[in-house]
Amino acid sequence: MINASTPRLAALILACLTLGGLAMPAVEQPLVKVANADSVGPRTLEPQTRAAVVRDYLASWQSLNRALDENNVTRLDADFTGIAKEKLSETVEEQYRLGLRTRYQDSKHDISLVFYSPEGLSIELLDSVEYELQLLDHDKLQATQHIRTQYLAVLTPTEVRWKVRILQSTPQ
Repeated sequence: MINASTPRLAALILACLTLGGLAMPAVEQPLVKVANADSVGPRTLEPQTRAAVVRDYLASWQSLNRALDENNVTRLDADFTGIAKEKLSETVEEQYRLGLRTRYQDSKHDISLVFYSPEGLSIELLDSVEYELQLLDHDKLQATQHIRTQYLAVLTPTEVRWKVRILQSTPQ
């Protein structure tokens, strides 16, 4: 029986953890600011709901990045529904046909929750977002652009999480 107190085993485990940490790419977490949103429409927004909406919205950006980088529409399933999922799926499929890939690295989100429906079936938010966009053509980097824009998002609750139903860039 091998036990972790064995000095050689402990050294091996430590070496693997250290090297494993070095081999993994560092993914910077975006700076996130959420405006105070005690009352957003006719319904009071509870702190747990607010936290869940923000968490799930930010997770949708990660799913979007993976879907566009891998050209894999199934990456959208966990975080998108309705028209947002349809339009994003079309985008992923089109860029696949063209041999393109897109990478997003969101660096900043300034989120304002603006409306929570009376029945609790949707919440609307505005997000002033900054991100780096990379366009790859057959795995060759073609362009990098820093983008600042605002998105309107409408999220809908499902059994276990909030999903983005509408994601639309808006003029600033």
